Amino acid sequence: MTAQPRTPNVPPKPSLDGLEEKWVRRWDDDGTYRFDREQPRERVYSIDTPPPTVSGSLHVGHVFSYTHTDTVARFQRMRGRTVFYPMGWDDNGLPTERRVQNHFGVRCDPSLPYDPEFEPPAKPDPKRQISISRRNFIELCERLTEVDEKAFEEMWRRVGLSVDWNHLYTTIGEEARAASQRAFLRNLARGEAYVSEAPTLWDVTFRTAVAQAELEDRDQPGAFYKLRFRGPGSSPEGQGLGDDRPVYIETTRPELLPACVALVAHPDDERYRELFGTTVRTPLFGVEVPVLAHRLADPGKGTGIAMICTFGDVTDVTWWRELDLPTRAVVGWDGRLAAEPPPGVPARPYDELAGRTLFSAKERVVELLRESGDLDGEPRKVVRPVKFYEKGTKPLEIVTTRQWYIRNGGRDRDLRGRLLARGGELVWHPSYMRARYENWVEGLNGDWLISRQRFFGVPIPVWYRLDDSGDPLHDDPIVPAEDALPVDPSSDVPPGFTEDQRGKPNGFAGDPDVMDTWATSSLTPQIAGGWERDPDLFSRVFPYDLRPQAHDIIRTWLFSTVVRAHLEHGTLPWTGTALSGWILDPDRKKMSKSKGNVVTPIALLREYGSDAVRYWSASGRPGTDTAFDTGQIKVGRRLAIKILNASKFVLGLGEVAPDAAVTEPLDLSMLAALGGVVGEATEAFEGYDYTRALERAERFFWEFCDDYLELVKARAYGDGPEARSARAALRIALSTLLRLFAPILPFVTEEVWSWWRDGSVHRAAWPEAADLPAGGDPAVLAATAEVLRQVRKAKSEARASMRADVRHAAVRGAATGRVARGDLVSAGRIAELSLEESPDGLSVEVTLA
Repeated sequence: MTAQPRTPNVPPKPSLDGLEEKWVRRWDDDGTYRFDREQPRERVYSIDTPPPTVSGSLHVGHVFSYTHTDTVARFQRMRGRTVFYPMGWDDNGLPTERRVQNHFGVRCDPSLPYDPEFEPPAKPDPKRQISISRRNFIELCERLTEVDEKAFEEMWRRVGLSVDWNHLYTTIGEEARAASQRAFLRNLARGEAYVSEAPTLWDVTFRTAVAQAELEDRDQPGAFYKLRFRGPGSSPEGQGLGDDRPVYIETTRPELLPACVALVAHPDDERYRELFGTTVRTPLFGVEVPVLAHRLADPGKGTGIAMICTFGDVTDVTWWRELDLPTRAVVGWDGRLAAEPPPGVPARPYDELAGRTLFSAKERVVELLRESGDLDGEPRKVVRPVKFYEKGTKPLEIVTTRQWYIRNGGRDRDLRGRLLARGGELVWHPSYMRARYENWVEGLNGDWLISRQRFFGVPIPVWYRLDDSGDPLHDDPIVPAEDALPVDPSSDVPPGFTEDQRGKPNGFAGDPDVMDTWATSSLTPQIAGGWERDPDLFSRVFPYDLRPQAHDIIRTWLFSTVVRAHLEHGTLPWTGTALSGWILDPDRKKMSKSKGNVVTPIALLREYGSDAVRYWSASGRPGTDTAFDTGQIKVGRRLAIKILNASKFVLGLGEVAPDAAVTEPLDLSMLAALGGVVGEATEAFEGYDYTRALERAERFFWEFCDDYLELVKARAYGDGPEARSARAALRIALSTLLRLFAPILPFVTEEVWSWWRDGSVHRAAWPEAADLPAGGDPAVLAATAEVLRQVRKAKSEARASMRADVRHAAVRGAATGRVARGDLVSAGRIAELSLEESPDGLSVEVTLA
């Protein structure tokens, strides 16, 4: 229910300054946004809030998208729902580790013992990092994230997010670790999680595996080198075809020659058909490799025949797997060539390449090819897309590693179909974003790689028995009981063993890896909702009503969350999702910390106020990329100031009886027009179009101030039923407008509401058109306002004051019968007004006194 009005207490000089500090504190003290967990599920509106990565500072892109979610939360709360709106911090993963390394000047070395007395250097040198134990490193991660999290919370409170801070979680916290490990163990028990030794995309800087969803293509300069292979050799039947016919291939990776296992061409390519089934010898190394046919070979690329190396790119992996080829791995985890050549590759000239970086190895291989005459012509320079880890700075390599995976439909057509169907069940805002989900799922080429070779993350909760030689038995992992979670296999002991058996023959070893951060973030509905920890809460919030997020992480966060809920609960994690666009810099490029083109919000919030920044944020339509624009922020500030001043005027007109009737046509007309705005804004918010809701409310508000207030001002100061009608209409309009603006401009609306109403505007009922006085004709205000504008225009053209008297005004047109004569005469200072009906458009002739 909306609180009854009381005698206004309006400050003599209303100001936006200090509103954030005042109301953030009051909202917290009063529990304004506290979730009422006693309400049944049908009265709950639950939001799966994105946990921002705590590895630096927030930027305006965060404020932009999180404001969108907050407007929806505030609207639903005013519609009578109890809103479950938690906040989390995504504090584990590579960004945090990098920040800790640079901030403290340290590097983790798991082989080192824990030093309980360790303190980082007073003046850290990121280029000369000190090696410390894993436990010491994790303690520094926790220390720094705690500082960052406090700064993030302070920022979000200032922005005005109406989250319930009692439901705060972290993705590295005990509850999150337990939930993540529980879900993994259940995936493992059902056969959805598995371990496999296979070619893996690898970042040599971070020295960790990278999942398909974390890739991005970046254009890089390179060159094609045309290499001569000797051959062909002999066919399987032993029929010689001659040894001196060369076969030329073009490659951008000559340094991978020692890893070559075959040549491949398209089966329909006439140039190479007679070579299929024969062998050729690699340049420099003379290793005999087969010539094979495969449909993925492109006859129009280079010479039409390619070398298959283990592994140069993802196509090599496909060829290797489908053609059942051997493995000759040469690239190590550190991005250098292995110290020893792979089996079958001669020591010379490999010994000249061993231990070199890939760049250095390429230079030496090219020199050797020139010397041997196996490089045909000069390299052909190109710019081509190369795969990078989204947070990395060096091209990815493919190395063979042992990793954990969760099935996601990449290798299972039936599961893929079920996950596509889940996307069809989900309500998308805007609807066209569903295609991005479907394109991603249909393009999967492997299962979800979830293990990472890092330190600050949720540990993979398994141990392995060691055999007589001390080698781990990976096929029979030891798992903890669920009631023992969370565990850390690097420090905890599995059931049936003791600590002194760690790492010894017939003892045990813990899995050294941690989960990818998405493997934890994909469980935010479960973590925040108390899955298995608080069944009563979980039953009231899950499945959630809304997942808000950016459109670029549909492939990662949204899809992975759908996967986990489908596998564990057999349902979607939420019924709807709302996607925000990117913030673009003046060059129309996405703002991001990695690009160094971000704008931090604190200075904007201090200079213009939080409502002004929120106004700019809400002006960005759902799913649409929006340019950063201080001009829009300034417009938002002017709007907030106008709300203060207009409200002061309305509330300063004198008392209004609770049962005062609205009787005058102009007043009823204004309220009828406002009723239409209420209907449109409500429909827009229900469709998650907060921008349209703002536009309609704002347009009406400025017309209300410019037209209606001017028309009714004189009458409102008077006595009698006509004056009481004006004051009652003004109060009704103010109450309605404050509630329409409240989801977007929470501070100024709460301030004005407090001048004359008890309670919070954010707990007040959302306005309903049916609650406004009926019987008005919106055309009355429209016609009267248009005549007043024409009168003002005539005064302006005559360079006269707006307070100048008008001797006579003649109005002709079809709408003259709807003009509110008394209010127009008073507002326009018109001595004589004539109104003449005619079928023509409205015209006004003005004669000044």
